[in-house]
Amino acid sequence: MHLTECEPTAMSAAVVMDPLGGGAHLQSGGGASLDDVATEPTAIESSGEESASEREEEAVTPEEPAPHPVDTRITSQNTHTQQGEARSPESLALAAPASHLWTTSGEGTVKLRMSDSGLAAEPPITVHQMFSRAVERFGSQTALAWKEGEKWRTLNYKEYYQQCRTAAKSFLKLGLERYHGVGILGFNSVEWFITDIGAILAGGFAVGIYTTNSPEACQYVAENCQANILVVENHKQLQKILQIQDKLPHLKAIIQYKDALKEKRPNVFTWAEFMQMGSEVPDAQLDDIIASQKPNQCCTLIYTSGTTGQPKGVMLSHDNLTWTAFSTARHVGLKDADVAQEVVVSYLPLSHIAAQMIDIWITMKTGGATYFAQPDALKGSLANTLREVRPTAFMGVPRVWEKMQEKMKSVGAKSSAVRKKVAVWAKSVGLQTNLNKMQSRVLAGTPLNYRLAKKLVFCKVRKALGLDRCTKCYTGAAPITKDTLEFFLSLDIPVYELYGMSESSGPHTVSLPDAYRLTSCGKVIPGCETKLFNQDDKGEGEICFWGRHVFMGYLNMPEKTEEALDADGWLHSGDLGKVDPEGFLFITGRIKELIITAGGENIPPVPIEDAVKEAVPLVSNAMLVGDKRKFLTMLLTIKCQVNGETGAPEDELTEEAVELCQKLGSSARRVSEIANGRDRLVVAAIQEGINHVNERATSNAQRIQKWVVLEHDFSIPGGELGPTMKLKRPVVLKMYEEQIENFYNDVVTPTNADNPVLTK
Repeated sequence: MHLTECEPTAMSAAVVMDPLGGGAHLQSGGGASLDDVATEPTAIESSGEESASEREEEAVTPEEPAPHPVDTRITSQNTHTQQGEARSPESLALAAPASHLWTTSGEGTVKLRMSDSGLAAEPPITVHQMFSRAVERFGSQTALAWKEGEKWRTLNYKEYYQQCRTAAKSFLKLGLERYHGVGILGFNSVEWFITDIGAILAGGFAVGIYTTNSPEACQYVAENCQANILVVENHKQLQKILQIQDKLPHLKAIIQYKDALKEKRPNVFTWAEFMQMGSEVPDAQLDDIIASQKPNQCCTLIYTSGTTGQPKGVMLSHDNLTWTAFSTARHVGLKDADVAQEVVVSYLPLSHIAAQMIDIWITMKTGGATYFAQPDALKGSLANTLREVRPTAFMGVPRVWEKMQEKMKSVGAKSSAVRKKVAVWAKSVGLQTNLNKMQSRVLAGTPLNYRLAKKLVFCKVRKALGLDRCTKCYTGAAPITKDTLEFFLSLDIPVYELYGMSESSGPHTVSLPDAYRLTSCGKVIPGCETKLFNQDDKGEGEICFWGRHVFMGYLNMPEKTEEALDADGWLHSGDLGKVDPEGFLFITGRIKELIITAGGENIPPVPIEDAVKEAVPLVSNAMLVGDKRKFLTMLLTIKCQVNGETGAPEDELTEEAVELCQKLGSSARRVSEIANGRDRLVVAAIQEGINHVNERATSNAQRIQKWVVLEHDFSIPGGELGPTMKLKRPVVLKMYEEQIENFYNDVVTPTNADNPVLTK
């Protein structure tokens, strides 16, 4: 028996360790059962954006290059990289003159972090140059596809390019000024892509705005980028802009790209009207602007979600986008469309770099096809789109994979006894076989039981999920639990972790089929470098990035830029990590999230929070508390239904949560029946799980002494989560201040897990 239809392709990467005085430095070289699965992923946004840790260093002004201090972190062998010198004169022929690695001026230029060999020596190109080459090679291939009713409509690369030029000329007609923003506020669509690229071709900045932003938050972004034009999806988003338009002196026009305008207003246009405006603008006028663009100039702004303060405008250059797309596509083994076309589904928010890099730029580089999901994708329709489109690559943030896992478990629980036994057997075989592959244990041929499990279960599961053609399943933007990774690995669906941030144009490290470890973010992309700063005795330090993917700076924020980029140009991520002997990167925490107890112990909260969620499947969110306190406590929420329209948590438990309660003997069907210790059976189960976590604590200081179940789950509308579903810890601390203070009001300090754990 030989079954190959679900086999992933193999790719390779080599990494060499280069020890430095003050940190490790990596440089890269060259539905009744599982056969009938339905999924209902829910909302999230993607890629590890935000933000570099705040470091107390002497300011370095962009006008005066900082002298290189004596620093044992850097060795002389990579001095050319620190100085930003390019060793390839031919490459720099297209770049504008620049003497600094960073700038905060929208009109500024930067030195490119080029090398004299390898992928980092690739000649820099602009967005237009990359697009033109795609049109030359893949002109008749499908570029974009969207659904109208029950029928898919498409644009090929030639049509796509022409529509972007048409939009660019219309922007010029509306008065778009060089280095001014075009804000885009709406769900993923053909119009979103055309607006983005049209703005760049016309010499402006493409600026995605989170659809969840309040009018005030939209105003901040529009002011910061001096937006001349705002493009909105529908009447709902238009209303936000109409509330603030009088406060935006640079704003010249608003365009609505879906639905008819409910009322005609001056300078508010439909998409059809907009696309006709530039018909009389000469091609030569646009071509002159395109020709003046340089790879080391800014073309896109990515605004951080503001979980650590005001949003910052991450300035990305043409080279940031085009080189990152090139190097990432090459590294992960994406095929060019003249060999076999890659297909992706666009559904994650395009205001974030992860979706932009995958859906727009990497796909363009390879001549791939982007299919747009429905606006209600994260309310359930994504599953249907995946089954229709059958993507070859798929990116899901952890919450998407977790929701798939929850749904599959719920459906599997209703299967017959025989199907359950088959599924359990197959998953055991799948997990062990894939763990052996992961550890490079060479098997004497494919085991018979694995081939049988693949035919009976794995391929059917993939087909039911719409992932039967997908050889590259990725996750990123936030930590994913080992439990979820193992669940999908047991179904022969390896989920590969990516790691990066907005400030690194998206990916920095990537896991591959033959370079993959559970809970690792993989190895550094060729042409990029990693350094661990201020390593401790465990080998953990702050993860720092170097490469042509490193951003230009934060728009008009020199102080914040200097906090992110040190005097030698290394991007400080604010994340803590370690590297194993094989070069795999593991994230161990975030500097700003570290809890420092009253006793002075540093405790990263995420591993403890993940352990609790794994030990207590009822738990949706967990947040550890204890900074400057004598002991640790925890806020917990229970898995509940989510309002399909607002995204707000509801009182009803999820189907999975109801089943878990029933197994405990509890009849609870609502969060309100459990919160604050109202259900003793659930209380006992949670305490048992926490005791299990405490038993594995490395010290008494890392034990959870008290906890409480809150009345509502965390959510974006509630304010506890940011647009990318990241926990906004300072906000949660303030929102639940009363409950937290109740933890610590007792005179007696708990010393072991047998102490009372509930607050009233």
